Amino acid sequence: DSFQINDELLSLAKKDCLVMHCLPAHRGEEITDSALECPNSIVFPQAGNRLVVQKGILVYLLT
Repeated sequence: DSFQINDELLSLAKKDCLVMHCLPAHRGEEITDSALECPNSIVFPQAGNRLVVQKGILVYLLT
């Protein structure tokens, strides 16, 4: 059986939990739309931060 982050799973977590995902997300398979877009989701800021770090690593390696 598969694992999915969904409303049922989040109902078992602490109310201040953070939902993270490294993206790309397979919506409806590994994470539901409602979990991905819930108030506790930091998925998109996480992706933005990852991009900044990746660019920094490239600059470091190429200079």
